[in-house]
Amino acid sequence: MEDKQKQFDRSYLEMAQVWSKNSYCKRRQVGALLVKDRMIISDGYNGTPAGFENICEDEEGHTKPYVLHAEANAITKVAKSGNNSLGATMYVTTAPCVECAKLIIQAGIKRLVYREGYRATDGIELLLRAGIEVVNLND
Repeated sequence: MEDKQKQFDRSYLEMAQVWSKNSYCKRRQVGALLVKDRMIISDGYNGTPAGFENICEDEEGHTKPYVLHAEANAITKVAKSGNNSLGATMYVTTAPCVECAKLIIQAGIKRLVYREGYRATDGIELLLRAGIEVVNLND
């Protein structure tokens, strides 16, 4: 069963990678999927809020402060639907920051699978402290 789970994890991470290509951000494109009972219940990618211009960086190349992370987009999207993320697994192309880790905890997500590390590790540390299973599948 462990091999089968790893196969699912790799497939969902690949799908999150494809989804990240919807982002207009130039510095980094991140994709996220929320999966519950082997069904994708939500998705997200980093970008500006609905109704804003699709430009993530300012003139100096810095990310604008109101850009939403992929994790936050996936969590808020499921919150607007009739579904919930309690007990779900989040697949994300890049490890979450501490702010997204807080959202993951509060959303009741039980497991996080990611591919690339993030410059700060406090998000992963917080998830582990909260008892969330964290898997790094860096191929």
